[in-house]
Amino acid sequence: MGLLAGRCFQRKEKSGTPPPQNLGASMLLFCWLSVLPDIDVVAFSLGIAYSDPLGHRGATHSLVFALAIGVAAAASAYRRFVSSFGRLAVFCFVVIATHPLLDALTDGGLGVELFWPVSTRRFFAPFRFIPVAPIGARFLSAAGLSVALTELVYFAPVFAIALWPRSK
Repeated sequence: MGLLAGRCFQRKEKSGTPPPQNLGASMLLFCWLSVLPDIDVVAFSLGIAYSDPLGHRGATHSLVFALAIGVAAAASAYRRFVSSFGRLAVFCFVVIATHPLLDALTDGGLGVELFWPVSTRRFFAPFRFIPVAPIGARFLSAAGLSVALTELVYFAPVFAIALWPRSK
């Protein structure tokens, strides 16, 4: 999703303003933001349980987290990206919020705490077709490879749009 957001961010605005010329930098920023909610895996090494509000798919998978980090990222980067603060903040928020929404489509785990800190209830989407990935070093296994290949197939259109050569 970060690659696609970076590509979309670079498009010419309706006002006729030409797009920023740093496609690689915007793709890198949005890719980093797209995986940021999984910073919560550090909780395992701190002895925090998966089911804890600060555990995996907890607070960092909430819409409040996406909003706070999206605004902070935009505040620190909007001058570099020659963009309005609001436009960049919206892109950052959407990219971060997409992560827990996609996690809610997985077929394993405990769900995501979308509404933390108001509620610690965890949610899944009504349909869950994305296989859950093994965590940590277990990802480097046949099961991890299977998940990676499945996601590659599911998201091939997103990669194609994001990486299609730009017209001049």
